[in-house]
Amino acid sequence: MRKILLTLTALALIAAGLASPACAESVRLTYSSFFPPTHIQSKLAQQWCNEVEKRTGKAVIIDFYPGGTLSPAKQCYDGVVEGISDIGQSALAYSRGRFPVMAAVDLPMGYQSGVQATAVANAVYGKFKPAEFDDVEPMYFHAHGPGLLFTVEKPVHTLADLKGLKIRSTGNSAKLIEALGGTPVAQPMPAAYQSLQKGVVDGSVHPMESNKGWKLGEVVKHCTQSQCVGYTTTFFIVMNKDKWNEISPENQKIIEQINREWSVKHGQAWDASDAEGRKFLASKGGDFIDLEPAEAERWVQAAQPVLNGYAEGEGKAVDGQAVVEFIKAEMTKTP
Repeated sequence: MRKILLTLTALALIAAGLASPACAESVRLTYSSFFPPTHIQSKLAQQWCNEVEKRTGKAVIIDFYPGGTLSPAKQCYDGVVEGISDIGQSALAYSRGRFPVMAAVDLPMGYQSGVQATAVANAVYGKFKPAEFDDVEPMYFHAHGPGLLFTVEKPVHTLADLKGLKIRSTGNSAKLIEALGGTPVAQPMPAAYQSLQKGVVDGSVHPMESNKGWKLGEVVKHCTQSQCVGYTTTFFIVMNKDKWNEISPENQKIIEQINREWSVKHGQAWDASDAEGRKFLASKGGDFIDLEPAEAERWVQAAQPVLNGYAEGEGKAVDGQAVVEFIKAEMTKTP
C-alpha cells in the first residue's frame, strides 16, 4: 500500500509539473468599459471576454469592469495606453481632435442603421490604418444607428425651432448642432440624464436606443426624426500594446477572428436596441416628428459645412476628402 501511495504521489507531482508551464503562459487582462452592466453593449463586451477565454483554452483570461469603475469614459483610451486597464471600450468623440481619420465616421452622413455605421467604421480603419492608433492595438470598432434630435419641452419641426436651444452633444454631433442653429453642450452620456432632468440642457442628440439603454426616454418628450443628417458615434475596443505582445501569435489570430464576429454582433445589437428605445419612448408618452421633405433638405444643406469643415480642417493633414468619399462609397454597400 505504501508503494502505491508513493507512486500516486509521484504521478501527481509530475502532472502538476507538466501543467505549470501552461498556467505560466496564461495572460490575465483587465477590460474597462463605461457602459453600465445592464446595457447590451456591456453584455456583448462580457461575452467577448468569455469567448476569448473559451477559444484560447484559458490561455487568455479577461476580467471585465463595466460602468466606468476602472476608468471613466474620457480617460479610457489613455488608461489603456498607460496600463490602468489592459483593454478599453469608449467613444472616440470623448477625445475630440485626437483621431482625425476615424472622426470622419461620426460626421452627419445620413446613416440609416447601426449595422451600416459599424461596417463603415471598420472599413475606414482597415483601409487607412491611421497612425493615430499606433500607441494601442485596436481590436475592432462599432457604431450606433442614426443619432437623432430629442427635446424635453419644445418640439422641433424646423431649424427655426432649434435656434438657441441647448443640446447635449459630443464631437462631431456638437458641430452638427451648431451648424443647425442650436447651442451644443459637450457632455458624456453618463451625465445626460441629470442634465435633461434638471433643465441644464433643453435636449440631446443620441441614437434611439439611448432612450431605454440610458433611460433618457424618461426625461425627453419629443423626437425629431432627423435621419437625413443622421450622425453616428464610433466606439473603440483597444488593447495595450505590451499586453497584446504577451499573447502568442496563435491566440492573437483566434482573437482577431472573434473581433470580426463581434463587430457585426455590436452593429446588430445597436439596431435591435433602437427598436426597443423607440418603444420605450412611446410608452412614456413621447412623440415622433417627421421633417417635411423641403425642411429635411434645408437640414442637409445646413449640415454640409460640417463635412466641408472636416475635410478642410481636422482631416486636412490626412486627406479628409478622400476619407469622406470612401465613407460615402461604403455606405452604399450596407444600406
